[in-house]
Amino acid sequence: MARKSSVLQRAAIAVVSVIAIYAILNASVSRSLPSSSDLPRQLIREEREREAPSPIQPRVKVYMYDLPTRFTHGVIQQHSIVRSGGGGGLKKPTNDVTALKYPGHQHMHEWYLFSDLNRPEADRSGSPITRVLDPADADLFYVPVFSSLSLIVNAGRPVEPGSGYSDEKMQEGLIDWLERQVWWRRNGGRDHVIPAGDPNALYRILDRVKNAVLLVSDFGRLRPDQGSFVKDVVIPYSHRVNIFTGEIGVESRNTLLFFMGNRYRKDGGKVRDLLFQVLEKEGDVTIKHGTQSRENRRAATKGMHTSKFCLNPAGDTPSACRLFDSIVSLCVPVIVSDSIELPFEDVIDYRKFSIFVEANVALKPGFLVKMLRKIGRKKILEYQREMKTVRRYFDYGNPNGAVKEIWRQVSQKLPLIKLMSNRDKRLVLRNSTEPDCSCLCTNQTGVITSI
Repeated sequence: MARKSSVLQRAAIAVVSVIAIYAILNASVSRSLPSSSDLPRQLIREEREREAPSPIQPRVKVYMYDLPTRFTHGVIQQHSIVRSGGGGGLKKPTNDVTALKYPGHQHMHEWYLFSDLNRPEADRSGSPITRVLDPADADLFYVPVFSSLSLIVNAGRPVEPGSGYSDEKMQEGLIDWLERQVWWRRNGGRDHVIPAGDPNALYRILDRVKNAVLLVSDFGRLRPDQGSFVKDVVIPYSHRVNIFTGEIGVESRNTLLFFMGNRYRKDGGKVRDLLFQVLEKEGDVTIKHGTQSRENRRAATKGMHTSKFCLNPAGDTPSACRLFDSIVSLCVPVIVSDSIELPFEDVIDYRKFSIFVEANVALKPGFLVKMLRKIGRKKILEYQREMKTVRRYFDYGNPNGAVKEIWRQVSQKLPLIKLMSNRDKRLVLRNSTEPDCSCLCTNQTGVITSI
């Protein structure tokens, strides 16, 4: 009997032990899991964490040089003097040159960027950069030279040697001034931004400014060691026709294909004359020779606004302003320029609103018009709808347009600028004939930059 009682006691102890262990484990698990009332709050908190905006990136700080007047408003004055019958003589800039209006032309980026940085910061909300007045605070330095306007001061006007305005002297004066600045010398100009939109801008001093971020329309006149996507920014031309303000549609666009511009160009632009020969006898194609003038701009505006497609062949360099005229006109660009580079391609897919045709294919008799006639109304409307969405990127007068986008592109260069500046300071001359790291951005001058 005693033996039976002992067995029962051991069994009871075992059962109690199991119950106790279960209770302990159950309490532990309950504490680790949210209750039914806590669960919604936890889910809401996790959802809010996912939806919370990422930390705002600090704006890149830009210092704009206060250049001598002869590099900015003085260029406007000389342009005005030549066109007002001032005899072409070089006159000393007056105190009120800042009141002079910058003349319209296809490379007006330099004026819009300069004007933007001169606006109060309160009027520049949303800009990826902020202007600082102390160069010691700057990440980047903007050189507001009117390099493209300088090129056309004497355009088409004979100038006697030794008299009148000289773009070459302007360039030489600019680089002499820059190379005396401590901030330029600090990193060899790498953290400087210089507008050079006209393909011939600053041609005389390119080798001395090639470390800087150049704002260019293309790389047609630049050697690989002077310009590249790695360090520079491709910018749009200023459109020279009026923006189309109507609705999308093809009903009022009776011309199939339109082009108006200089028929005879150099280099890759020779394709223009060949395209004229192929297209000028097509009945629903308008293709005219015409140079820049107020009357021709009016004719081009009317032609682009009443055409379904606009031809965009290469000029003297791969790019030309008519591409951007086409976009603001909602006239589908037909691009015949095999080496063209385009602005803002990290956010814009040009294939959604443009047609790219290889030059040798476009020159086949009948090919272009046959291809374009097959494109139906629905597809043209898709192209127009997309152009209407993206055309702000090419409008320098739009507060959310080209100026803001150029500054965004410039600000994205800063990490590379810092990397290459620090790298160059510790490099020594290397006995290698092969490009090191990248021939586009590496010290290739053979200059010893560190001991």
